[in-house]
Amino acid sequence: MADTKRLAVVTGASSGIGYELARQFAHNDFDLLINSEETGLDGAAEKLRETGAEVTPVQADLTNYDGVEKLYAAIGVTGRPVHAAALNAGVGQGGSFVDNDLADELAVINLNVTSTVHLAKRLLTDMVARDEGRMLITSSIASMVPGSYQAVYNASKSFLQSFAEAVADELGETRVTVTSLEPGPTETNFFRRARLKSARIGQGPKDDPAQVAEQGFEALMAGRQKIVAGSGTTKAMGAANSVLPDKVKAAAHSLLSKPRSGR
Repeated sequence: MADTKRLAVVTGASSGIGYELARQFAHNDFDLLINSEETGLDGAAEKLRETGAEVTPVQADLTNYDGVEKLYAAIGVTGRPVHAAALNAGVGQGGSFVDNDLADELAVINLNVTSTVHLAKRLLTDMVARDEGRMLITSSIASMVPGSYQAVYNASKSFLQSFAEAVADELGETRVTVTSLEPGPTETNFFRRARLKSARIGQGPKDDPAQVAEQGFEALMAGRQKIVAGSGTTKAMGAANSVLPDKVKAAAHSLLSKPRSGR
């Protein structure tokens, strides 16, 4: 990689919001190191190179400790400081908690929570040592809602939201910023992978991931602590979730996320 550009790291970058975040960095004079466990990562890297950015794909499974360490080692091999990082990798799991496989629920925690804390520890330690850097953590407006029929997923996003805001506060006297990105329902592979296509939320309107990524990128570069990103509808949902009682929010979430048989 040429040293004339800044380096950004993006996880979950093979498609969806992660890919669009990588495009935002590439169009704003960053080189990229992108990660996903999916085979589509190389194809995403080829498309991103059309922007003129240098792009290094690192295929690694972040649901386990060794996968995160593999990614961090690959970052070290570049010999370049990470100016910005978007910790975006995540997965959902729809269905009743008592009926879902334990392994599937633990995979949500391992990717959404454990890997984010692990990689943030590595990257933020380096950023603070240099007193420079920006980190974006993809949370969700689901972080504000008790997630009936997505119980572990919503809880994982609540963790990330609290984590991001707490670390941002701790770093307030440094030149390192942490921004939490809170999208609403977005047109990505999330609903298929989470087995939510039959639910009302899976069949309803969704935001453009490019719009979400653009708003998230702008918030990151401005050093904002958090942003509800996407359409006006999503922003209104975020505002409503901040004031509605949890019992009301849980009931509404149940209506949207409960699997519907025969569909």
